[in-house]
Amino acid sequence: MGIDTERDIEANLQIGPTDKGMVRLFVEGGGVEIPMDFTPEEAREIAEEIMAAANRAGKKGR
Repeated sequence: MGIDTERDIEANLQIGPTDKGMVRLFVEGGGVEIPMDFTPEEAREIAEEIMAAANRAGKKGR
């Protein structure tokens, strides 16, 4: 399975700052909780990757 494989799985994603100055992505689904903490710089890099992927996906949808 890869990133292009569709799955029928529901999950919740929460994003916010922690009390330690990190950015947390918190994924919960199927009884599993995955907290992922990133420095602000790492979070900016992730945000840039998400924006780039959204732009590429938008071009494929046309």
